[in-house]
Amino acid sequence: MKKTLLLLLSVLWLLPAFSSVPRWIGAPAGAADTINSWTAFRRDVQLDEVPLSAVARIAVDSKYWLWVNGAPVVREGGLKRGPAPADGYCDEVDLAPYLKRGVNRLAVLVWHFGKEGFSHKSSGRSGLFFDLKGMVASDTSWRCRLHPAYSTCDGRGPNYRLPESNIRFDARLDLPGWQTAPCDAEGFVPAEASGTEGAAPWGALVPRPVPQWKDFGVKRAKFVRRAGDGCDTLVARLPYNMQLTPVLELSDPAGGRTVGILTDHTVAGGDVNLRAEYVTRPGRQRYESPGWLSGEELWVVVPHGVGVHEIAFRESGYDTEPSGIFSCDDPFVMRFWQKALRTLYVNMRDTFFDCPDRERAQWWGDVVVMMGELFYTYSPSAHALMRKAMLELAAWQKPDGALFSPIPAGNYDSELPGQMLAAVGRYGFWNYYMHTGDRSTIERVYPAVKRYLALWKTDPTGLTGMRRGGWNWGDWGDERDMRLIYAGWHALALEGAANMAGVLGLDDDAAGYRAERERVAAGYERCWNGTAYRHPDYTGSTDDRVQALAVVAGIASPEKYDALFATLRTQEHASPYMEKYVLEALFRMGHGDYALERFRRRFAPMVDDPGRTTLFEGWDIGNAKYGGGTTNHAWSGGPLTVIAEQVCGLRPLEAGYKRFAVAPACSLMPRASISVPTVAGDIRVSWRPVKKGWELRLTVPEGTTACVSVPGRDAADYEQGKHTIRINYQ
Repeated sequence: MKKTLLLLLSVLWLLPAFSSVPRWIGAPAGAADTINSWTAFRRDVQLDEVPLSAVARIAVDSKYWLWVNGAPVVREGGLKRGPAPADGYCDEVDLAPYLKRGVNRLAVLVWHFGKEGFSHKSSGRSGLFFDLKGMVASDTSWRCRLHPAYSTCDGRGPNYRLPESNIRFDARLDLPGWQTAPCDAEGFVPAEASGTEGAAPWGALVPRPVPQWKDFGVKRAKFVRRAGDGCDTLVARLPYNMQLTPVLELSDPAGGRTVGILTDHTVAGGDVNLRAEYVTRPGRQRYESPGWLSGEELWVVVPHGVGVHEIAFRESGYDTEPSGIFSCDDPFVMRFWQKALRTLYVNMRDTFFDCPDRERAQWWGDVVVMMGELFYTYSPSAHALMRKAMLELAAWQKPDGALFSPIPAGNYDSELPGQMLAAVGRYGFWNYYMHTGDRSTIERVYPAVKRYLALWKTDPTGLTGMRRGGWNWGDWGDERDMRLIYAGWHALALEGAANMAGVLGLDDDAAGYRAERERVAAGYERCWNGTAYRHPDYTGSTDDRVQALAVVAGIASPEKYDALFATLRTQEHASPYMEKYVLEALFRMGHGDYALERFRRRFAPMVDDPGRTTLFEGWDIGNAKYGGGTTNHAWSGGPLTVIAEQVCGLRPLEAGYKRFAVAPACSLMPRASISVPTVAGDIRVSWRPVKKGWELRLTVPEGTTACVSVPGRDAADYEQGKHTIRINYQ
């Protein structure tokens, strides 16, 4: 009788679940609903024929690894929660290439963070949702068990901003071959059904809006050994700062010894970040730690007696290509450009990051600057991450209309008013629309913009009233004239909102925003003292940021430019975050030569640093004045956008690059070229010196128009094709 029952169960596990309704499943009695738990799930399915397409919807809290018939299909699947505070994301994965006739063995390893962070809203429950329609669904026919080899490292964990834990793997407790072993293998028990799709605590499932991670493969690393008492530290210098999973090949005659895995960024940015541990088993072994780390160097701490055969790494990251190409004869500018590219890439994954080590958090002041850079550098697949960020910002809006970031977040909800205004304004949402032509996203986020801007009021002078939000932050550094910083961003937000309303045909809204912008501009003008803008209540040194905002927001009239230029030559208080706007203002006032001089001087320490391939958060490293001073902060790449738009003179004039400007500042950079991967196709601009001037070459994509403005010639339009234009000295 017992044998008959076991045979019946085996047959049931192989039956296709045609009528099964997918449910959230997990380990019995919520055994996995703890911090840093790992659950192995197994299910077999019998197929008479292999379908052409077999798209499975897969969701977890928080990450998963998927195998089909022993072959790895997805590494670190899933996105951190959530698209809205109560909801999650689901992946859609075509399994057809991995299926075969007969028995197909499905295996899923689920990592449950089990805690909140600046980039993740925990559901509080570990779980797996799997729906391969007509074939198999997650239900109690699945088998599962807690994976005994995974646990949490001893000692201090990562700082509170990170939802991930430090992963410890004890190879003595591993389950070799569990991905293809019988479903009734020792320790595997029936999964427990926890809830249906859409039910709490997991909420609605939103299809993953960004691609699966790009896998660069495993590459061997050279290392040097630093001898120590009882253990040695092996230091592997990586090609550049990257997101990586470490790969080790070791041997240990006895087993049971702990190998430490960390990077030079495990302690960085003023805080303690992520690391890992591996406990050896007897013999030769190979291990890849699943939680990604970041850094310039991989450090492996090996006890004496453990042999090291290989240290390797698997780089991964957002699936986009550095398709934008820039070159010039200035070595400093080229070093900056390359570091800016690397910093951008290391700060993209589930969301945009302010940094990949300390926080992995989507602060929207950073996002605005990064979006501007990305349009000129990486392939349009990066636009999906921008769209995701915009939709999340709107979906996380508070009941009172306030916006806040970072989001998604489980342990942060404070509004930074200046960053929120930047997000919804000309440099944020509107810039996204101009570069992409994506009207549908503007339509979805506009109601949140309208509700948020309704919270902002003006004082009797017309100037933006003080709104402190949760954190009265305007920039790192000192000498911040906060009333005018907020007013400048408010004017830019009203301009962006008016433009969005116009696109959506909301003419009354647009007129209202323009009228309010004029009131704010008039109030700003009342703060002019003859040489600079200063609010009457402000007592510090004149703030270069507010002078720049007055220019880029179109508040300052040209007759004030000489005085403003004199002020910007003596005041340097902006951090790298706001310096981008100072440089742009200098170009707009006709002082691009000084903008490049200031850029080279202020950014020199990070650009010329030989040991780091990314840009810093502040002007120096490890300084609390700049939030701890990380060395991989993409907001410091803001001058890249200035080079593209002001030096190369390339920017969209109509949404989606239907019409775009080409107005290069050839005299500032005598020889240069840029190729930009736009949604309309690649745009190429280059110039080189010739007798008594320059020769400009231009490639215009099909269906677009280039409006070319160069010295000595009337502005002219150029249609599809390649063009050569002569520019004379003036």
